[in-house]
Amino acid sequence: MPVTSDMPATVKLFDTHCHLDLPELAVAQALYWQQAQQAGVAALVIPAVQQSAWQNLLYLQKQQPNWHIALGIHPWWAAAHSPDAVAVLDQLLTAYSSVIVAVGEIGLDFALAEASFAMQQQLFAAQLLLAKQHNKPVILHHRKSQPQLLAELKRQQFNGGGILHAFSGSQQQAMAFIDLGFKLGIGGTITYERAEKTRKTVQKLPLESFVLETDAPAMPLAGFQGEVNTPAQLALVFDTFCQLRPEPREQVAATLWQNSLNALRLSAA
Repeated sequence: MPVTSDMPATVKLFDTHCHLDLPELAVAQALYWQQAQQAGVAALVIPAVQQSAWQNLLYLQKQQPNWHIALGIHPWWAAAHSPDAVAVLDQLLTAYSSVIVAVGEIGLDFALAEASFAMQQQLFAAQLLLAKQHNKPVILHHRKSQPQLLAELKRQQFNGGGILHAFSGSQQQAMAFIDLGFKLGIGGTITYERAEKTRKTVQKLPLESFVLETDAPAMPLAGFQGEVNTPAQLALVFDTFCQLRPEPREQVAATLWQNSLNALRLSAA
């Protein structure tokens, strides 16, 4: 369903996490991007989930100047990759340093089968080390794993920052990552009134703590359950975010835009 928006022309939105390469969106990629732009989205990040996506993302990055890419291996696909994949990622980060904005989507997901935990942790540690060596921020996936993520970040003394994707949690949990230089990725979760803890965190923390995201085609917003999420839905995430903040909409938008640039170390987008 197209998103209608009365977004002022001066407001630009940055979707810092959108899987535009996945089949649900790739089937009509140009259309979804056009709809996103009409809704005020001016730039986005497409994070990889597995090695087989990397070359396609490098191709997509050439198609649109405001499509940014991150390369990495998502913990859901950890068991399907050999250590050789890390070596390939190392080579690509060297060869395409100027166009790969982050290492991601990487992290830990302890809601999966316990048998995968050791492989996840090994792969996360290796990719985090690559990000450190190549001076890149990271885009972190987490589920029931925030303490373990923090432990590895501190063990490696990682200070490259990045984005904690799909943040949900308390102010205390949020501050642990903010203190390490991360922005909190806020998406459709806040459109659900039952997400009280996350909504309160959005209200309490400084505006400089946040970036917005859709995680399209996943994570549908309240009222859109069962539908494919799209980057145009970022306008609705933004609307909800503004309802939770005291600042004027244009100030919120400008700060979120700059936060996105800062998190990804972009001079412009």
